Amino acid sequence: MNETALRALAAGLTLLAYAALCAAIWMRQRRRREALTQRGAALAGNDPGAATLVLFASQTGQAEALAWQTGRWLHDAGTPARVMSLNEANAELLRQAPQALFIASTYGEGDAPDGASLFAEHIMGAKADLSSLRYAVLALGDRQYANFCRFGRLLDDWLHAAGATRSFERIEVDNAEPAALAAWQSQWGGAPADDAADTAEAAAAPWRLVRRSLLNGGSAGAPVYLLAFAPASGPAPHWESGDIAQLSLASDPGRPRDYSIASIPTDGELHLLVRQERHPDGSLGAGSGLLTSSLGLGDTLQLRLRPHRNFRLGENAQRPLLLIGNGTGLAGLRGHLCARAALGRHDNWLVFGERNEAHDYLCRGELEAWQRTGVLQRLDMVFSRDQAERRYVQHRLLQLHEEVRDWIARDAAIYVCGSLQGMAGGVDAALRQIVGEAGMGELLASGRYRRDVY
Repeated sequence: MNETALRALAAGLTLLAYAALCAAIWMRQRRRREALTQRGAALAGNDPGAATLVLFASQTGQAEALAWQTGRWLHDAGTPARVMSLNEANAELLRQAPQALFIASTYGEGDAPDGASLFAEHIMGAKADLSSLRYAVLALGDRQYANFCRFGRLLDDWLHAAGATRSFERIEVDNAEPAALAAWQSQWGGAPADDAADTAEAAAAPWRLVRRSLLNGGSAGAPVYLLAFAPASGPAPHWESGDIAQLSLASDPGRPRDYSIASIPTDGELHLLVRQERHPDGSLGAGSGLLTSSLGLGDTLQLRLRPHRNFRLGENAQRPLLLIGNGTGLAGLRGHLCARAALGRHDNWLVFGERNEAHDYLCRGELEAWQRTGVLQRLDMVFSRDQAERRYVQHRLLQLHEEVRDWIARDAAIYVCGSLQGMAGGVDAALRQIVGEAGMGELLASGRYRRDVY
């Protein structure tokens, strides 16, 4: 077989593999939608209008999982339930409902999660008469943040001011505190729903460290490492790009650490990008210290893989992608680029920021290889300290506003990953300036604006 024929055969095999991967993703998403539709119909019964609303404001999936659990508890106790995202609700729906239960996470520094941002802006931003509604609020948060459970509290205050009647006082949960969750469960009866269909989380499993590489030698910032893990035994569990690996520490069991997964299962390894944290006294952070220093090659640790549905590709898998981030936020974006490369999708644009090109161009060889092969149709690296005036990714977006607007007009989805302080807010403001408030509302409503920021 001559060289031309071999190239044609290779191209054909690539197309077949691409078609198979596309079909597998489409079938998986279709099965999940059908399963959710069937589960929702079963919980709501024959008269959805008489069902108790169970509304979730979720970013990483915990509130959504608890909403489905709550719906199951109500159903098992004989009360029909209708489970949905808070962004799907409006004032008229609340006025018609006999009862509404709100499970609300707080995101960032006290903000509404992206899955509730439209409700917060358009419904909570207007007056409403909800005097016929009885309700309860389960607020999820983390006391390490100054604005603990702020969105849940704002939601509760708005409902009460609109005339709705509390069935009982708001329950606040600090980092999945069991006692608070048990208090919520006791209101609705039923046994704890801890199966995978409700929690959608696998148990923690042992993973073996097989490689650790410093990515920013000589940097003025803290060291960033790429860590590669293999299953300690048996086949690797399934995950999707955008998902999270959770590390629980014996020294701090109530504060699990979440890390964006930077690879896909077909890579054969689970990759993390971790920046080493050092406290003022010189000691290393508990999680980053373990991962970047004390854990030896060949050692194992327990990791729980958590689906992050709000940051998965999902229905955006067939759209162009505009990926924006900084620092170790490259992890979540790299996972998506690995998935796109496997699918043969070349309509990807990465805008990424770090300190200095000489030392902080993370995964440079890989990113430039993706650019050469076309996986990255466009690559814009922004190094904030390589010039007198600090420049960040939001500045590059504004500079390229016409191109950004063109990608959005072509139905592109936008994924943002990295630091909450500075980058995420700056990017959000830049995008609102580029497409307007109505344009941002459409991106959120259609699921084309996704964030994993911390």
